[in-house]
Amino acid sequence: MRRSRLTACTAAFTSLLVAAGLTLTGAAAAQAAPGAAATGYVALGDSYSSGLGAGAYDGASGSCKRTARAYPALWADANSPSSFHFTACAGARTGDVRTKQLGPLGSGTGLVSITVGGNDAGFSDVMSTCVTESEKSCLDRIATARRYVDATLPGHLDELYEAIADRAPRAEVVVLGYPRFYKLSGSCLAGLSERERSAINSASDHLNGALAKRAADHGFTFAGVTGRFAGHEICSGDAWLHSLKLLSISESYHPKAAGQSRGYLPALNAAA
Repeated sequence: MRRSRLTACTAAFTSLLVAAGLTLTGAAAAQAAPGAAATGYVALGDSYSSGLGAGAYDGASGSCKRTARAYPALWADANSPSSFHFTACAGARTGDVRTKQLGPLGSGTGLVSITVGGNDAGFSDVMSTCVTESEKSCLDRIATARRYVDATLPGHLDELYEAIADRAPRAEVVVLGYPRFYKLSGSCLAGLSERERSAINSASDHLNGALAKRAADHGFTFAGVTGRFAGHEICSGDAWLHSLKLLSISESYHPKAAGQSRGYLPALNAAA
C-alpha cells in the first residue's frame, strides 16, 4: 500500500515537472517572439505624408488622399519591408494620428515615418487668410500660429510621440519637416506680398524647429526637407509645390509628385 502511494506521488510529481517544463518552454517561446527582426514599416501623418498634391489617389483611401506617388509608398517599393502599413491621412492633426492611425504599430515595427503639426498650427487657415485678406490680417494670423507652436503644440507632440514609442518600442522613428513655401525675390509677379511670403517661410522654419526639438527629446530622428526643396519653392520657376489651385483647392501648397520623390523620399532615405 505504501509502495503504491509512493509510486502515485512520484508520478504526480513527475507530471508537475513536465507541465512546468512545458509552461516554461511556452513562456520562453513567447518572450523570444519579440526577438524576431523588427522590419515592418508604418507611415503616419498628414497630407504631406499621404501624398495630397501628387495625384493618382487610391480611391479606397477616400478623403485621406493616399497615393503610390507619396514618399512612404516609394520607400516601401524600393526597400521591401516585411510589412507596410500606410495610415497617413490628409487633414490629420496630432490627435487624429494618435487615435486613428497607430493600430498597425507593434513589436515587429522597425521604421515609423511621420509628418504632423502643420494642421494643428492652422496651416490651412493661415494660407486662406493670407490669400483672401489684407497683409496685416495675414501677418496677425501667422503670429497666432507661431504662438500656438510655442505654447500648445509641444504637449500634443509629446502625447503622440509617447504613444508611438509605447506601441513600437523597437522602431526607428523619423519625423519629417515641412519645406519653405516661397523663393523670395522669385518669379511670381502677383499674389502675396514679399513680406507675407517671408513671414510664411519664417513660420515654417519655426514649426520645424519645434518638431526637431520634440523629436530629439524623444530619441527620434528629425529629417528636414528645407534644403532639399531649395530652388524648387513656389516662385522658383521649377516648383515642387503647388501654388493656389482654384480647380483643386485642397492640393494648393502641397508637394507635387516631384516634391515627394525628389524632396521627401531622399530625406527619409538619409535618415532611415
